[in-house]
Amino acid sequence: MKLRSRIHLYSSALFAVLLVAMNLSVYALFSKLTITSQMERVEAEALKISAGMLKSAGTVPTADLLRAYVPLNGMLRMVTAEGADKLLVTAPGEQQLSEREAVYAEKKRIESIDYKGNSYALVSIPVIWTDGAVVNIQVTESVQDTADQLKVLQIVLLAVTGIAMIPVIASGRLLGSIIVRPIAHMTHTMRAIQRSGTFIKIKPEGKSQDELAEMGATFNDMIALLETNFEKQEQFVSNASHELKTPLTVIESYASLLKRRGLDRPDLFVESIDAIHSEAVRMKEMTEQLLLLARNKEQWNLTMESVDLTQLASESSKAFQKAYGRDIQVRLASSEGKPAGADMEAAANASNLEVSSEGGQPGIYGYADANKLRQLLFILLDNARKYSSAAITLEIGASSDYSEIRVIDRGIGIPQAALSKVFDRFYRVDEARSRHDVGGAGLGLALAKEIAAAIGASLALASEEDVGTTATIRLKRTEAG
Repeated sequence: MKLRSRIHLYSSALFAVLLVAMNLSVYALFSKLTITSQMERVEAEALKISAGMLKSAGTVPTADLLRAYVPLNGMLRMVTAEGADKLLVTAPGEQQLSEREAVYAEKKRIESIDYKGNSYALVSIPVIWTDGAVVNIQVTESVQDTADQLKVLQIVLLAVTGIAMIPVIASGRLLGSIIVRPIAHMTHTMRAIQRSGTFIKIKPEGKSQDELAEMGATFNDMIALLETNFEKQEQFVSNASHELKTPLTVIESYASLLKRRGLDRPDLFVESIDAIHSEAVRMKEMTEQLLLLARNKEQWNLTMESVDLTQLASESSKAFQKAYGRDIQVRLASSEGKPAGADMEAAANASNLEVSSEGGQPGIYGYADANKLRQLLFILLDNARKYSSAAITLEIGASSDYSEIRVIDRGIGIPQAALSKVFDRFYRVDEARSRHDVGGAGLGLALAKEIAAAIGASLALASEEDVGTTATIRLKRTEAG
């Protein structure tokens, strides 16, 4: 059974059960209240009759008393302790009640009876009569009108239930259609995706915020993620096949050369080994960068926290100096971005910076993932190393809302026309490549941009040819900021 039919069936059945239960409750309550009201009325009337008869007993003949007090639509009788009628008077049209057997009761009795297809209320009140005997004064009164009204109410409620089931069934079908429509739309969209091989999103209907709208939004998010993954996969395959071809060709060529002449030419052997090793290292670095670029930010397992940028910059500069033997100067800057010189404590005071707990050194904090920020810093330092020979400056500064790390080199710089393209994958400035054999595949800055976006930082480059380049990482100082 389809979901729409199940919703239609279940909702209609549920509404029908609720409607019948409600009508039955209404009937039962109304019937109970009506019958109780009638019984109380007959009881009050019987008490009034018995009191009046006792008051007039002895002065007015008993038969006359019974005729005077007999109900208009019932019977009045006196029953002895032996269960025999002492006197009995019936109203016109209720003579059939005289045929009913008399029953004596020692205590007051109130009951509803059915006799020959009619409904009656019977009240029996024991009294001491003038001769000293205990007799029952029994008042029997027809409540057939009330019974007829209850039957009419039954018919009305049954009719109302039947009529109400029509919109209930229609609304159940409508409800099923409303609920299933987004699901059917989603199924249609998925089939369209299968047929066309393109990623299609569901268009939201209105501004609803219900679970169905949330399901549609989640579907769109999933499609967006799949599309991103697919694009990254295609890009990775394209990039890898294009960029890995050159180092593999070089390695193959030198390996063939070694195979042919390596044993006879020691100088050729050394040259080939160096070339193969260099290309293998470059290919490894390129592969790692390509794999990282192909991974979604959600898969980077980021740990966002408050990071001491002063300490991170100091540790990174030491590690970089050991690896490449390049001089790196670390300094603090004022909030306006101007160098504070060697007096780091004064720079910290000028910028209202926090003070690190380690050795009383001034600390500037930023909200980021420490490992990814260190990786981003290494990429920028490596770029500065490749395109400059002078000392590299690592400058840390802060304002009230942001902290900044600036990597400054005094190298060949980047032409203004190329600044907007340097973050593109595999883009390399021709002038730089012709003047410096720096290697690399042009993936560093593209990867740096991805890392910066993942940790919520902004990355900007400012450069002037033959003067140098400044790369600025801007971070929020706190999570809320």
